[in-house]
Parts: sequence; structure tokens; C-alpha cells
Amino acid sequence: MTVEPQGGADGHEFLRVAEELRVRIADGFYLMDTYLPSQNALAKEFGISRDTVQRALRVLRGEGWIQSRQGKGSRVVRNQRIHSPTPRASRSRRQLTLGPLLAEAFEQPEVTLDIQTLTSESLDTHIRAQAERIRAKNIAPRRIALRLILPSAIDALPYPRGVRDGKDDERLRARLRGIAETHTASLRKVLGELSTEGLVPSVEYEFRHAPFAPTFKLYVINGSEVLHGPYIPLVRPVMLDTGEEVEAVDVLGLGATLTHHVRDGRADSPGTTFVDGMTAWFEATWELLTDEAAGAGGAHGADGRKGP
Repeated sequence: MTVEPQGGADGHEFLRVAEELRVRIADGFYLMDTYLPSQNALAKEFGISRDTVQRALRVLRGEGWIQSRQGKGSRVVRNQRIHSPTPRASRSRRQLTLGPLLAEAFEQPEVTLDIQTLTSESLDTHIRAQAERIRAKNIAPRRIALRLILPSAIDALPYPRGVRDGKDDERLRARLRGIAETHTASLRKVLGELSTEGLVPSVEYEFRHAPFAPTFKLYVINGSEVLHGPYIPLVRPVMLDTGEEVEAVDVLGLGATLTHHVRDGRADSPGTTFVDGMTAWFEATWELLTDEAAGAGGAHGADGRKGP
């Protein structure tokens, strides 16, 4: 199916809106089986036209997040599930999601995040949310340290690729490159600003690239918790930034079930064993398999100077 591109002041704003709504749904801000705000309400919130809202909702329907019925609105039918065997999991009374876990992590004096992911799309959104909490003086971490592993050669990945036409492959890969570049640039900007504005005394970040397709998403949070989940291959419609919709073989990250593991102080417990194992995996991959030169990063103190 082809959707004719539409011009106007909104441009590609529908993709930004779709991204924000996608993250809200994944984090449980909009709960399963509840309805999104009306199109008029969303248009007012985002400062866009109703037509742009409709295009964003069309993307989410194509990805299976929502179902829409005339006169009923758009109902959430999928979210980001996190399974946690530990009763400590989170103080949140709602379904355990990534947002509350990271919010709690950022309430600590030192925040360390070691992450392997495909594009850093959801990570960027969560880091920006915590930066706003820091600016509002709701939290005051003394140190933030982020290490991020991304795939080095998107063109060599087995996904995304077109189902019906090989000519779609390059357009799909270009879209993926654009998403990855946009969000890594955003992460550098928001973390750099926390440093240069003197909001966090020590901010360190480094992005490296690994020469393989990630088969799972991994978050090691403050050295004591791990989120782990597979990238699941599937066939789904993908909306290009031209407004055209194509069928693609892609992977599902946001929306796939993540498992939550906690180092609980018992050396032989399943949680401690898993956290120790994945921490060791990340360290070995970081040191031995990643390309340091490919991932420009930074380490900054409160004066904004680049550290060692």
C-alpha cells in the first residue's frame, strides 16, 4: 500500500509524534486496553495539525500498537512487557516498565548505564526525561556514565529489508541509519548540556560500534540490575519518511518482552548469576569486539572540558 506524501508545515512531524506515542505506550503511560487521547487533544498537545496526528496513528496501527474504530478512537493493544522475578523490582504500583526503572536509577548519586541496542531510540527519550527532572532540581546525581554499543555496519545487517521488492532495502536501511544518527546525536547533546551547564558535576559518555547484528537488547543499570530481551524478526509495515508504507522484514525491540534481573547479594542466586554474566559479557564485548574510533564519545566535568 502506498500513502501519498503530504507537504505543509508539519513536514515529517508525524514521525516524531509516532515515536513519542510509541514510547509512552511501551512505558505504560497509556495502559493496555485504554484509549489514547482524542486526535484533537493530541494535535493541541504537540502543536500540530489533526492530519499529522492521523498519519502518526497510522504508523502505530501498522506496527500493531493500537487498533482504531470509527467513533471509538484508538485503543492500546500492545505495550513493552517487563517480567521480573524479584519482588523488589520497582516501587511503581503500575506494570513494571523501563521508565520507572531508569527514573529510580537516576535518583542515585552515581548513575552507570552499559547498554547494547539497535538504535538508542527509546534510550534517548528516557535520558531526556531524566535531564528534565535534573533541570527541575527534582533529582541531583553527581555522576552519569553511559557506555553504548551499536551495530557498526547497518548496510550489512540482515534487516530491515523489503518483502516484495529489493529496491526497498536501501530506503529501509537509510531510515534505520537516520533513526540511529538522530538519537545518538540527541544523546550527545543532552548529556553534554548537563555537563556544560554545571547541572551534573561528572558526565561521561562513549559510543562504540560492534561488527555484528544485535540479537538482544541489554541494559546494565548501576551495576546491579539487568534488562534483557530479544530482537524478534517479523514482517511488518514500515512507514518511510516520504509517507510511503512498505512491507519489511524487521526486528521488534520496543514492544518485545524484557526480563528484569537483580543482583540480590546471594552469590548463587539466579538474579546475581544473570547480572554477573551479562556484565561480564558487556565488558568483554566492549574491550575486545567494539571499534573505539567509530563511536565518538566524551567525558566531561562540570566545566565542560573533555576528560581522559
